[in-house]
Amino acid sequence: MSANDLIAVLPFLVVTVGGIALLLIDLALPAERKSVTAWLSVGTLVVAGLVALLLMSAAPFNAFRDMVRADGYAFFLDALLAAIGVLAVLMALRYNEVRGILRGEFYALMLFSVGGMMLMGHAMNLLTAFLAVELLSIPLYILCGIARPRLESEESAMKYFLTGAFASGFLVYGIALVYGATGTTSLPALSAILSTNGAPAYDSALLFAGAALILVGLGFKVAAAPFHMWTPDVYEGAPTTVTAFMATATKAAGFAALLRVFMFGFQPLLPEWQPIVAAIAALTMIVGNVAALVQNNIKRMLAYSSIAHAGYALAGVAAGSESGVVGVLFYLAAYAFTTLAAFAVMTAVGSGAEENQTFDAYTGLSRRKPLLGIVMAIAMFSLIGIPPTAGFVGKYFLFSATVAAGLTWLAVVGVLTSVVSAYFYLRLVMTMFMREPQTEGEPIPANAPRSLAAAISVAAVFIFGLLPAPLLGIITAGVQSITR
Repeated sequence: MSANDLIAVLPFLVVTVGGIALLLIDLALPAERKSVTAWLSVGTLVVAGLVALLLMSAAPFNAFRDMVRADGYAFFLDALLAAIGVLAVLMALRYNEVRGILRGEFYALMLFSVGGMMLMGHAMNLLTAFLAVELLSIPLYILCGIARPRLESEESAMKYFLTGAFASGFLVYGIALVYGATGTTSLPALSAILSTNGAPAYDSALLFAGAALILVGLGFKVAAAPFHMWTPDVYEGAPTTVTAFMATATKAAGFAALLRVFMFGFQPLLPEWQPIVAAIAALTMIVGNVAALVQNNIKRMLAYSSIAHAGYALAGVAAGSESGVVGVLFYLAAYAFTTLAAFAVMTAVGSGAEENQTFDAYTGLSRRKPLLGIVMAIAMFSLIGIPPTAGFVGKYFLFSATVAAGLTWLAVVGVLTSVVSAYFYLRLVMTMFMREPQTEGEPIPANAPRSLAAAISVAAVFIFGLLPAPLLGIITAGVQSITR
């Protein structure tokens, strides 16, 4: 093992070693001091994020015998995932205490899951990608059910585990078929084989079947239709802080692998897979937005919303261009901070003895807690794509790349479904600002870590919306380093 091997996965090592250390430290902490573990996990994630940012400017290289790639693309995703993890932990501190799930292993499991997510962005081999998927998934299965003995939480964990295991079977079988067709699981070698002129040196039927199964497995992770059915039930039953983490970090990690596999390994077959991915993107946007129209539970509404936003990002994948990849990464960052702002409010509203995430719980919120109402409204405007928020800029980049790739019809679907989404997002805004509180309800106590998470998220939404150039430059440099 060389020094380059360690450098390539240094952010991953920081969070995984930190997770192991947290498990040992937690053994020595009394029950009333479990919050120490949370602050240590925040420190670990901050260090990992800073390391990733420092490494972004380094010359790209392969490591572990071309199993892992160290480039600006991977390190940007490492930094983004670390930031999501920090905000999720800050939101979890007070929420977990009130909900009776202040358990030290919560934060260690979150670190292990972030480690798997980071590895997905670095994967240069299909086997590495599969290993990363399992490393991120297994801790999440446990986190979904960590609110035991709540039946909803246990049901969420069981549903996610069963469907996740089934999706992993699709993924590993697809990898096996690709190996059978080409004799390799290495993405660079796969790209070279597919780029060969003349008669194909691979079994086309096996290869296409394998690629389709890989798309199913990764499509499950990003909650793309028709592989999305697990999402509403799992999001609703899981603790709200876990749902916030899953809705943002898991989606970013899934697209990290999806882009690496299809834009690097299967790039020579773009004419074959582009229409399929475009069709899935359109279906995902339609299903997510239409199903969200009839939801009366905010968590279920945002679950279907996350499905719809996976469709928007898939439109950038379908573009099959560098600008499409840049648009996807920018949109993932914009969506992550926007969604985390919304969930920061939800952890405040749902911190009572019995969590209530129906629309009725938000009636007159702007009068009871004006700042919470404003934060939620900003998040809803960004999810719609109203300027000057980051959501508007992200959709602009995605749809521009889609049109440039000749998929104008897909951009039209994206715009029309965005208009549809305005109904259920603005419905929540109207509930908060234009309806009188039915009852005073339980007072919502202020909480500094949660308020900090909300402030950071809202600031990012406006900074990326008003000044997108710095982030866009970082992302573009990272994407250009993929093939250097």
